[in-house]
Amino acid sequence: MDTAVFARWIGEIAAAVRADKDRLTRLDAAIGDADHGANLERGFDAVVRALADDSPDTPGALLGLVGNTLIRRVGGASGPLYGTAFREAGKALGDARTVSTADLARALEAGLAGVRRLGGAAEGDKTMVDAIAPAVRALAEAVRDGSGQREALGAAASAALAGAEATIPMRAGKGRASYLGPRSVGHEDPGAASAALVFAALCAAEAASDESRGG
Repeated sequence: MDTAVFARWIGEIAAAVRADKDRLTRLDAAIGDADHGANLERGFDAVVRALADDSPDTPGALLGLVGNTLIRRVGGASGPLYGTAFREAGKALGDARTVSTADLARALEAGLAGVRRLGGAAEGDKTMVDAIAPAVRALAEAVRDGSGQREALGAAASAALAGAEATIPMRAGKGRASYLGPRSVGHEDPGAASAALVFAALCAAEAASDESRGG
C-alpha cells in the first residue's frame, strides 16, 4: 500500500462520517454530549482540506498530518484520541514509501497503544478501544495466518463492527458515559461505532485501489 491508498482511506473515512453523522450524534446524545458526529465531520473535513494543501509523500507522513490536524480541530475527547492514534501509527510507519499488511498491523498496534495511554481505557470500558483492539488483533492474526491483504483487512473491519455492537450491554467505565452508571447499559458507544467506520473505510480504500490497478 502506497501513499495514495492511505489518502483514499482518509477520504473514505470523511465520506463515511458525513453519511453517518446523525447516527453517531444520536448514539452520543444517549450517553454523551451529542456532538460526536458533528465533531468528527468537522475534523475529517479539515483533514481533507489539509491533505489538498499539503501532499505528504509517505504513508507515515500522511498519517502524521491527519493526527495533528484532528488534535487541533476536533473538540471533546475524540480529537485527541483519534489524533493520537493516527499520529502514533504514522510514527510507526516511519519513512517507508510502501506499507505491507504486516507493517500496517504493527502501526495500528502503536496507534491503539497511544489511545490506551491517553484515555486510560481497557476493553470492557465501553469506549472506542472496544472496537479498535479486536480489529487490531484480527488483523495481526490474519497476517500470521498468511491471509491476503483484502481478507486481513476484512477480518479487521468485521471485528471492529462486532466490537462496537458488543458495547451495547456494557456499563461504561470511562468517559462521560461512566457518569451515568447503569443507565449507560443498552446503548452502543459512539466512539466504538465511529471506529468501526474507520476500519470499514480502510477496506473500501484498499478495494478501490485494487480496482484502479485492474486487480
